[in-house]
Amino acid sequence: MTKRLICASTAAVLAAGGITAATAWPSQATPPGEKTVTATLFEKPYADVGKECKDTLGPAGYGYVEVSPASEHIKGDQWWTSYQPVSYKIAGRLGDADAFKSMVSACHEAGVKVIADAVINHMAADSGTGTGGTEYSKYEYPGTYGDSDFHACRKDISDYGNRENVQTCELVSLSDLDTGSDKVRSTIAEYLDGLKEMGVDGFRIDAAKHMSADDVKAVKGKMADPGFWVSEVIHGEGEAVQPEEYTGIGDVDEFRYGKHLKSAFQGGDVGGLKNIAEGKLGSAQARTFVDNWDTERNGSTLTYKDGDLYKLANAFMLAHPYGSPNVFSGYEWSDKDSGPPSGGDGWTDMHAQQAITGMVGFHNAVGDAELTDWWSEGSALSFGRAGKGFVALNAGDAETKRTFSTSLPAGTYCNVAKAAPDKCDGNTVKVGDDGKAEATVPAKGVVALHVGAKP
Repeated sequence: MTKRLICASTAAVLAAGGITAATAWPSQATPPGEKTVTATLFEKPYADVGKECKDTLGPAGYGYVEVSPASEHIKGDQWWTSYQPVSYKIAGRLGDADAFKSMVSACHEAGVKVIADAVINHMAADSGTGTGGTEYSKYEYPGTYGDSDFHACRKDISDYGNRENVQTCELVSLSDLDTGSDKVRSTIAEYLDGLKEMGVDGFRIDAAKHMSADDVKAVKGKMADPGFWVSEVIHGEGEAVQPEEYTGIGDVDEFRYGKHLKSAFQGGDVGGLKNIAEGKLGSAQARTFVDNWDTERNGSTLTYKDGDLYKLANAFMLAHPYGSPNVFSGYEWSDKDSGPPSGGDGWTDMHAQQAITGMVGFHNAVGDAELTDWWSEGSALSFGRAGKGFVALNAGDAETKRTFSTSLPAGTYCNVAKAAPDKCDGNTVKVGDDGKAEATVPAKGVVALHVGAKP
C-alpha cells in the first residue's frame, strides 16, 4: 500500500440501536430486500450521484450506491486527498451538507440506499487549510482532535507481520488515531451518527485493517443506529491481521476475489471459477468486486482498460451466487494520482452500460437460486441458476457455438447482456422443452437469460 492507495470496503449488515461494544452483529452479504447490488460511484459529485440514482441506478435495479468520503479534507487535485480528513464537517470537493442531503433524498426516492465511505482510522499527513477552511496541523485538529488523541508510534508501518505495528503506527505518514480511546471512539460515532441522521443507510469503513476489530466494534457499539456496515480489510498472506477477524462486526471486502478473476480470465482457463469461493470468506460475509480505485491502480485486478474482458468479469460476478456484488464505476486516468474529471467527460459510466445493467437485472431475478448445469472448456463457461437464469461467457478470441443446458423453462428469452427486453430484436435465444438452447457466444462476449426477460 502506498501513500496514494488508501484502501476501502463495503457490504451490508443491519443492527438494532442500543447495542453494546461487546455485541457480535450478524453478517450477511446480501442486504435485505430484492435489490442487493451496490454501485460505487467513485469521486462522483453528490449532485451527480443523485441524478444517477434517478436516471440509471434505480431503473436498472441497483439496491445501493456507495459514495466517496464526505468529510472535509486536505486541499489538492489528487483523488487521495479525499482520504486525508481534517474535520468531520461535510465540506469536501464533492459537495456540502445540503448537496449530500439532497443526494440521499434523491437516491431514496429512486429506491436506492446510500453507503457512505467513512475515513476514521486517521487524519492528515501534514499541516495546512482544509477544503472547508479548517486550519490544522498533523496532530492538531481544532474542535475535533488534539495531540493526545493519536497513537504514540509516530512512524510509518514497517512490519505487516506485527499486529501492533500495523494497528498503531502510521499508514504512509497519516496521523493515526488512538481508536482505543473512549473519547476518539465517541467522536467517530458522533460523526457517523450525524451521517445516519442525514439519511445514510450504511458505511464502508476505510482502512479497517489498521484498527483492531475490538476498536471498530466499540465504535459501532456507541452509535445510536449503525445501519449496514462493511470493513475494508485487505488480505495478505502470512500477515498478522486477517479479514476473518472482522466478520463479527459486519461484512468484509473480499480482495482475493478480484485477483482470482483476473488470473482466470487472462489465463485462458476459466473452469476453476466454479469453486471461486474456496479459500475466501464465506459467501454470507463477503462483498465481491472486480476492482476498486486501489486495485485498478496497483495492477492486481482487471480494470476498465481491459475492455470487454473487464465487462465479462463483472457479468460473472453478477451471475454467480458467491458474495454480494459491488460494481465499480470511476473515471479514465493515465496518471495514477489524477483526481476526478471537472466536467461531464472522462467518466467510465460502467454502472450504466447495458452489459452491466442487464446483469444487475439478472442478479435480482435469480435471487438465491442454486447454481446448476456447470460447463466449461478452455476460455468459455456456462451455468444455470436453478430454473431462474442461465449465463454463458466466452473469454476467448473466437466465438463459441454449442447446445447448452440452461435449466430454464421453454420459451424465447432476451439476452440481457446485449439488450433490454423491450428492445431485444436480434438478441433472443430460444429454449426448448428439454431446457436446452443452441447459442453462439461471441469472442469476449456474454449470453445471459432470465425468467424476467422475455420479449
